[in-house]
Amino acid sequence: MRPLRPVPAILLTAVLALTACTGDDDGDASDETSGATSTPAATNAPGQPGPGGSDVLGTVQRNGRVRCGTRDDLPGFASLDPSGAHVGFDTDFCRVIAAAVLGDAEAVDFVDLETANRFTALQSGEIDVLVRNTTWTAVRDGTEGATFLQPNFYDGQGMMVSTDSGIDQVADLAGQVVCVAGGTTTEGNVATEFERLGAQPPEILSFESVELVQQAFQEGRCDGWSSDRSQLTSLRAAYPEGPESLTILEGTFSKEPLAPAVRDGDSRWAQVVEWAVMATIQAEEFDISSENVDEVRSSSADPNVLRFLGQPVDGTVLDPGLGLPPDFAYHVVSQVGNYGEIYDRNITPLGLERGLNALWTDGGLLYAPPYR
Repeated sequence: MRPLRPVPAILLTAVLALTACTGDDDGDASDETSGATSTPAATNAPGQPGPGGSDVLGTVQRNGRVRCGTRDDLPGFASLDPSGAHVGFDTDFCRVIAAAVLGDAEAVDFVDLETANRFTALQSGEIDVLVRNTTWTAVRDGTEGATFLQPNFYDGQGMMVSTDSGIDQVADLAGQVVCVAGGTTTEGNVATEFERLGAQPPEILSFESVELVQQAFQEGRCDGWSSDRSQLTSLRAAYPEGPESLTILEGTFSKEPLAPAVRDGDSRWAQVVEWAVMATIQAEEFDISSENVDEVRSSSADPNVLRFLGQPVDGTVLDPGLGLPPDFAYHVVSQVGNYGEIYDRNITPLGLERGLNALWTDGGLLYAPPYR
């Protein structure tokens, strides 16, 4: 079982990066450490080719690895720890997919991508899945050759300013200069918000990288800095002059559901990735964690829980035909954790409350279809 680790403090001083919507660990993720018996992946039900003839599931099973498109420079979401291992919220969801499909959360090849290259890498087959804080939009769904799946983080765009700027609300930036990272949805959202407010639009400066945005901000060329609120929080926490020197203004002016994506044309692989992500949500709703999953699996009398963990009910183990082993959820939870564990390990240290990312039973948006 992969040990749970809090986000190290050094992550908050790591290399800063941002996309507004925007080495593998050596730990043993096998069942030897938990005493569990693994159910092999359903190799007799390989990925069903879609209209384009794609069979990513079969390829992943043959290679024994998941190629996950991510990044290495956004603390809390995807960065490198002092040993050079990938850590973070999105990084853990790459591991979730590997645990579900291959029974090994460490069977991941992390492919670090620049913002401008993320969809190209997906379309070309360089990666099997994109898990890189990417917003699901209608245009991207229709034009990028990508199928977006269950969002793993619900976000929204905000605005950050210098604490001593005297700017108290977004409307105060009318006619001023707002800096954003290019190749994202951010620039259009800023223009739309000022149009909605009936205010003079700001001049928008777009930069190729967050390093250039930050440089311009520190040089006084930007009055405001706009991105997803989660990313602003991450960047603020690691800002060289200290987090207190920056203020994130009240108000969220866009919907930014961040979701994994796969190539169009392979519905089986899309289902596999989607149900892997949803397993973390359902596990939290069942109150199953990496700490208690073995006990629950051996002692629970709830047939819904037993089916979910790949245990027999009335002598039958449920295999819904997804191309996943019946005990895929057990591997996800035992090796990576439920959604709440993943969130608390990576995002809570940044100071972000669950909010919309709480379970539906707690007033959030996270809801998994029934596993039956």
